[in-house]
Amino acid sequence: MRMNHFVKLALVVVVLVTSSGCTTVKRWFGWGAGAKETTTKVTDVPWDADTGTAINDQKSFAESREPVTGVSFSPVYFGFDSYQLAPVEVSKIEQVAQHLLQNSSHVVLIDGHCDERGSNEYNLSLGEQRAQTIRGYIVSLGIDGGRVQTRSFGEEKPAAPGRAEEAYRLNRRGEFGIYK
Repeated sequence: MRMNHFVKLALVVVVLVTSSGCTTVKRWFGWGAGAKETTTKVTDVPWDADTGTAINDQKSFAESREPVTGVSFSPVYFGFDSYQLAPVEVSKIEQVAQHLLQNSSHVVLIDGHCDERGSNEYNLSLGEQRAQTIRGYIVSLGIDGGRVQTRSFGEEKPAAPGRAEEAYRLNRRGEFGIYK
């Protein structure tokens, strides 16, 4: 009887562990994009694409460079509680990379944003992950990592006011600032 109880418990654990698509399970175990971290580190400091470490000897492009006027790019939108790129959003990032390839003196600052759901700390972390995902794709397209910086605003700068799904969708985004 005791062994039967143990087998049932083991099966429940296996089902929970293999439920990779379930955000609730991921949060409960502390995995994936839905996981709530106990410590959150958010930074405006650029990251080295090869090593993944912060480059501490640079100021933010917004502080040290002049914005390029007349150039704007569409925001990249994300799903709820996700920093994964949707296939329909990839072309937007490719346009930014193409601009950077054609304008070698330009750099990009990527701002990560979230909707208002979730704690401030969690949203700052998720916004940073979104910006880093976009950054990683730009770097994979041949742009030097030193020309791409990220920062997160979390839920602090919404693009659309309100608590409807349409407003939430518009607020889950990554935005591009081009500087020279």
